[in-house]
Amino acid sequence: MGTPTIPAGWSPAVEPRNAARAVTSHIPNAKGAADDYEHTLIERRQQFVETFTGVRLEHVPVFSVAPAETRGNIENFTGVAQIPLGIAGPLRVDGEYAQGDFLIPLATTEGSLVASYSRGMKVVGLAGGVKTTVSGDGMQRAPVFIFVSAREARDFVVWVNDHLPEIRTVAESTSHVARLTHIEPFLSNKFAFLRFNFSTGDAAGQNMVGRATFAAYQWILANNSTVRRAYLESNFATDKKASHINVLHPRGKRVTAEATVPAELLRQQLRVEPEQLVYHWGVANVGALLSGANNNGLHSANAITAMFIATGQDVANVAEGAAATAYTEITPDRSLYFSITIPSLIVATHGGGTHLATQRECLEMLGCWGEGHVNKLAEIVAATVLAGELSLAAAISSLEWVSAHERLGRNR
Repeated sequence: MGTPTIPAGWSPAVEPRNAARAVTSHIPNAKGAADDYEHTLIERRQQFVETFTGVRLEHVPVFSVAPAETRGNIENFTGVAQIPLGIAGPLRVDGEYAQGDFLIPLATTEGSLVASYSRGMKVVGLAGGVKTTVSGDGMQRAPVFIFVSAREARDFVVWVNDHLPEIRTVAESTSHVARLTHIEPFLSNKFAFLRFNFSTGDAAGQNMVGRATFAAYQWILANNSTVRRAYLESNFATDKKASHINVLHPRGKRVTAEATVPAELLRQQLRVEPEQLVYHWGVANVGALLSGANNNGLHSANAITAMFIATGQDVANVAEGAAATAYTEITPDRSLYFSITIPSLIVATHGGGTHLATQRECLEMLGCWGEGHVNKLAEIVAATVLAGELSLAAAISSLEWVSAHERLGRNR
């Protein structure tokens, strides 16, 4: 091989910072032992960061949470990333699980967001509130089984259906919460994809479902000799990815929020007519179709992300939760009927990050901390999404969107 070409302008000064030390330096830790969350070891990590990067840490080391309480949520605990928290509302919800007025904690760095959601909440509150309905529930893991030919794959699915009681018993033996509701088979080429669907109580349940499916997967391999190769995860559950299958089949909660807003209220509070919004949504549907989006609304991910951070959810699940289907129509009395369905909203009120101090406080604000409240939280999130969709749609239609961001969203 020839001598590598040195780019013009290169000098040792622009090498990756501390490149030599990166090979020999190690972040101080206790290999997951209890004292890895001990104060002196945390200080050693902070000092290591300062020495390695040359950056003095002034804010990262300042926190009120007990480091030991983050066990199971973070490794190499070094400090806390502080995100501004704003309160929107009150939001009136008329759900099967969430009833009444709620203050909504939103953790975000986007200016104008909390103000916009508060505006939408005021309008839907004056209109009588947001009606919410949870219509689906499920958490999946999807192993794939590989065969000599498509015929063996087809016959394997028949075998799985015949042995479903045994598979269910094995899977559910791993948890006192997880329940295997059904297995959806999908055949392609010589592959059999099995989408295991579980209910997981008040936990989001990805780890719980992974453990349960693994037990079933091992039992299948031990009892079916036609399988040539298999993988526990095939990318068909589409964990933390946007996908069409999670629009059709819920991963988490399928929840719908609805509101009917009189024309006069739209005019007074949002300076728009119902016909403007309905026409605008018709045009936006074309844009969503052309772009291949899995959401014909405006910004449901804003509410979901901000609430997820505030309440200790797994924020990467916004990938599934951001999918939504919005629908509008004008009623005979010229009111605006508006609904939005979130097909895969993964939320938890127990486990994961929900026990952390500030996240627990935010869940407690909503009356949603602990077991027995997961559907209530799903309804509140969906109602928040609807309020934000209405507010932003009105801002765009009334040409107030840019001016609002200029006034509230610029950090000059």
